[in-house]
Amino acid sequence: MTKVKLLPKVKTSIFILLFTNNLFGQGYSFSGSRSQALANASICLNDVFSYHNNPANTAKINQVAFGIAYENRFLLKALQHQSYAIAIPLKFGVFSIGGNSFGFRDFRTFKNGIGYSMRLLEELYMGVQVNHHLIRLAPPYGANQTVTGEIGLAYDVSKDLSFGIALFNIGRNELIENPNERYTTSMRIGTSYKISSMVKALAEFEKDVIHPLRFKSGIEYTPDDNLAFRIGFSTAPIELSFGLGWIFSERYYLDFGTQYHQILGWSPNFSFRFDLK
Repeated sequence: MTKVKLLPKVKTSIFILLFTNNLFGQGYSFSGSRSQALANASICLNDVFSYHNNPANTAKINQVAFGIAYENRFLLKALQHQSYAIAIPLKFGVFSIGGNSFGFRDFRTFKNGIGYSMRLLEELYMGVQVNHHLIRLAPPYGANQTVTGEIGLAYDVSKDLSFGIALFNIGRNELIENPNERYTTSMRIGTSYKISSMVKALAEFEKDVIHPLRFKSGIEYTPDDNLAFRIGFSTAPIELSFGLGWIFSERYYLDFGTQYHQILGWSPNFSFRFDLK
């Protein structure tokens, strides 16, 4: 029986993906440097990248918004992550479009989808999403594609305290049939609290069906209307993060950040978003 060998770059990429528990290859990923600088404790963040972080929060957007983001995972050319998101308010609710790609020429994943969110009660919001996933390997390995569903809820207890919950891949869709491998099913729950007019604290728990419970936390400090400083910490694996945001008008936002893995090193990122008022 002939054994087919994986390309060295493919083997390296798959090893790093599994080792870091980031699960890019299984469909779920965060987006936006604001989120990444806060260790991706982003389930209660309200901006256009909520499309990737918690679809319920897009319901709070009241003007057309657009965002793009880029991350270079561990400074490796083979581990690049690009994403975009668009939110369009309607008469009832908000329609959203978004997607991302991850990898390089011989191993790449794509996710694109649409979402809809709306206010259910005075301070309760819900968002749903349908995503198309494609994993493409170099010949002769071919490609795999499927569709997944996602749902999120957001509740504002007060103007300072919020809670959120999100569930990705509700149907546990298959990646390959033999051996039985599935796209990850992930559940996240978290909160944010505005300590003062300048300081916001965020905390979140994340669990999927395979990996250990992960805790993520972050602090955002906004000394004035144009500048924000962010730090974050996460476990399983332990990662540190920090970044800054530059708000150079009410419409344009530029964010920078990086995450540090104690073994694999730095992952710089940046994102840009704007609102059409």
